[in-house]
Parts: sequence; C-alpha cells; structure tokens
Amino acid sequence: MSYTTPRSDDPSPLPIGRPIARPLPGSAEPAERADAARNRALLLDAAQQLVREHGVAGLTMDALAKRAGVGKGTIFRRFGNRTGLMLALLDHSEQKFQTAFMFGPGPLGPEAAPVDRLIAFGRTRLLDIEVEGDLHRAAEQNGHFAGGPYALHRAHVLLLLRAAGVTGELGLIADTLLATLSAALVIHQIEVLGYRRERIGDNWEWLVRRVVPPVRQVE
Repeated sequence: MSYTTPRSDDPSPLPIGRPIARPLPGSAEPAERADAARNRALLLDAAQQLVREHGVAGLTMDALAKRAGVGKGTIFRRFGNRTGLMLALLDHSEQKFQTAFMFGPGPLGPEAAPVDRLIAFGRTRLLDIEVEGDLHRAAEQNGHFAGGPYALHRAHVLLLLRAAGVTGELGLIADTLLATLSAALVIHQIEVLGYRRERIGDNWEWLVRRVVPPVRQVE
C-alpha cells in the first residue's frame, strides 16, 4: 500500500499518493496510465460495493468480474490474487477518506468547524470499519502504530485538536481518541456486545465534546 507517512514533528495531514513518472515528450504513456488508473479505480469501487452489500466473504474474483463486467483474467492481472485485491481495496478506501477530509465538503471537509470535523472523522471511520472491518483489523496487526493510515489519522486528529483550542499532551489525547476507533474493538462492540454503529458514533461524539472546550459566545 502506498501511504505517505508524515514526520513525527509535522502535524499537517499529507495526501496519499504514488510518485508520478515523467515520460519522454510525445509518449502515449500519460493517456494509457490515466486510463489504467481510472479502470483500476472503477474495479475497486465495484469491490467496495460488494463488500458493503455482502461482507468481505462476498468479495471473490468471480463476483467482482461479474459486477464490473470484465473477464476474471483482468482482475488477476490487476491485483494478482484475492489478497492483493484486499490490500488494494484498503488502500483505495483510505485514499477516498483522505481526499474527503482534505478537500471534501463539511462536516468532514475543511469548510466545517474543527469540532464538527472531528466528530465526522470518527463517524466516517466507524462506517468504514462496519463494512470493511476485516480489512482494517488485518491492517492493524502489521505495524499499526509505526506509520501508514494510523500516522495519517493521528496527524488529522492533532490538527483538529489544535484548531479547536485543546491544550495539554495533544499526542496522548489523539492516541486516546483513536484507540476507541480500533477496528478490533469496534468489531467486538458490534458483533459480540451488540452495539449499533450509530450508538458507538454517539459515544465518540460524547468523548470529543468533553475533550474540546466549548466555544465562548461573544457578548
């Protein structure tokens, strides 16, 4: 997966992306590369729909080929095998989340107030975990805190905490908040304890509003 990890001393969120190669003048590669990237994104959108409708178990190479209207060989050439497809899907999901956070509309995007963005951040992650939980849980088991999505999420939360006027050990506060969004914990709460995602989201909002100081009204 191609996550750009921010430095530990840099609170600004960084976009996920791949380096862009520069072809020779007159080459047809840019159009071909753009077409390949667009087709890949369409396949991953179809895969995400399958997961949301039928769970991770419903995402097979055959099912994806049928949903996308392509041959199964195309899927194998793009992703290698089902594991490669799963990793690509997680990367795709994270990229869409990052784009929505940095450039999208409120309440998640930058036009909204910091506290509203922080609440939307948690609720959006909970939705991702509910429909793609196995993927997120697997990602947590391999260097979860060292980089990748966690480092980006932590940078986002730090940015919003500062913007909302929170003081104290912001790094620890961010880690504490993000701990409640652990895929393993959320899946346990939903599947074992019987909580609905909406109720877990309400609890996230309750925590956020107790961490963020209330806005003082100007008299």
